[in-house]
Amino acid sequence: MKRPGVVVAGKSDRGAEGGDSRAGADSRAGDAPAARIGEAAALYELAPSTLRWWERQGVISPSGRGDSRRQYRELELRRIGLAYLCRVVGRMPLDSVAVVTSAECGTQSWQRKVRLQVAELDAQIERMTFARDYLADLLRCPADDPARCAHLDAELVRRTPRGRFRDVGLIAAARAAASGRLPAAPDEPDPAGPGTPEPGGGARCAYCDRAVPRVPLGRPRTYCTRACQQRAYRARARAAESARSGESGESGERPR
Repeated sequence: MKRPGVVVAGKSDRGAEGGDSRAGADSRAGDAPAARIGEAAALYELAPSTLRWWERQGVISPSGRGDSRRQYRELELRRIGLAYLCRVVGRMPLDSVAVVTSAECGTQSWQRKVRLQVAELDAQIERMTFARDYLADLLRCPADDPARCAHLDAELVRRTPRGRFRDVGLIAAARAAASGRLPAAPDEPDPAGPGTPEPGGGARCAYCDRAVPRVPLGRPRTYCTRACQQRAYRARARAAESARSGESGESGERPR
């Protein structure tokens, strides 16, 4: 016959054993090897301040603190390495890196960020390729002083803001740019302009109703030539002056 209390004691013993087991697991987790912030930074040749900044940006987080110091276990060191790959190798912005290194965003979220960065890099590659090709082409210039090259004027008109004043010389263009006013333009468009109007398509000139040349970059043009733009400006100025003169005549005042 079992003595009263034996079973209870057995349960208590098993419970104590279970409690000791859980405590031992927690103790082993707490005793897992961890690297300090200087060691974690040295692993990837980073400064400790970089890891602190990444932590403030939500990119990484330490496993805990021991003696008030950050500690990084193996999984956190892997996350730091992943952040390095995305930020340093892949040149992703930190807010996107934080999504990739997070364990809570899900596959679609972090892959979306990576795809966006791939698209941005493609655009950068295209721009850099154009810049490289342009400079390589520039090497074909035989002039001792490229500023005196006969082809430079056309390049300035085509690729710099100087093209806003293509119908006048550089001095007049500089003065017009500083004053914010259009320089006097010839009656006919510059043959070296951006192109000829496309008949039957595109916008129409607000002054002469001819087709407006299409431009690859910037805002769509309102006038077909600088001459029409200047004529329209003068017409508006004359109309405004006439309106002011009419108002002054009605009030009995002489126009100033």
